[in-house]
Amino acid sequence: MAKVEVKELLEAGVHFGHLTRKWDPNMAPYVYMERNGIHIINLYKTAAKMEEAGAALSKIANSGRKILFVATKKQAKDIVADKAGAINMPYITERWPGGMLTNFVTIRKAVKKMASIDRMKKDGTFMSLSKKERLQVDRLRAKLEKNLGSISDMTRLPGALFVVDIKCEHIAIKEAQKLNIPIFAMVDTNSDPRQVDYVIPANDDASKSIDKILSYVTSAISEGLIERKAEKDAESEGDDSFDEKTVAAEKAKALAKAKKIVADEEE
Repeated sequence: MAKVEVKELLEAGVHFGHLTRKWDPNMAPYVYMERNGIHIINLYKTAAKMEEAGAALSKIANSGRKILFVATKKQAKDIVADKAGAINMPYITERWPGGMLTNFVTIRKAVKKMASIDRMKKDGTFMSLSKKERLQVDRLRAKLEKNLGSISDMTRLPGALFVVDIKCEHIAIKEAQKLNIPIFAMVDTNSDPRQVDYVIPANDDASKSIDKILSYVTSAISEGLIERKAEKDAESEGDDSFDEKTVAAEKAKALAKAKKIVADEEE
């Protein structure tokens, strides 16, 4: 995994925290200093925490579990959709659907409804509906796509949650805590880091900062996925060679048996 360069974090503005009067005292270990009424985040600690989170996320990806990205704030939406989509991970960038994790069965039903509408369109059933019904179904499909389209491939609860701004996504945090799902998050100086398992102290308001952190995180996940694929390929090659050996052994056995029968006949 690539080493985090503190200089690059500085250029991206990752070090800018919130106004000192808005800070959460639990963030004190990650604050370097105060300047012009704003807290400055210690980037050396950010870099160390990024590497720690990256290693853990890579392991989760390697195990075959999905990592759900959550960011509904304006400046993070597009970045998260782009980065998470590129590595085929689910993400929520619209309003968090209440019960998304704690009532996952119901959410899956809504996703299945979306798939059944698609099937209707393919097999021609959709065209047998009246114009008004088709319009209603189209509206429902568009609504489901907007809210749940990005998680349609998530068939079970995620292996971890990655959140941008834990204050904004407090409902998602609560649900993940209830189910003991590991939480990775970008935490600014106005938030409580105790709610998160893997804290990345960083500016969660600037798009440059969000982009920088997410680029590193998704790159680590991508490495985990590549390792998993390489392991699977090696296993399948091993299975093939094992099958060939088995066939060869069976053939040799059959030949020996046949020779024995011939020898017995001759006697």
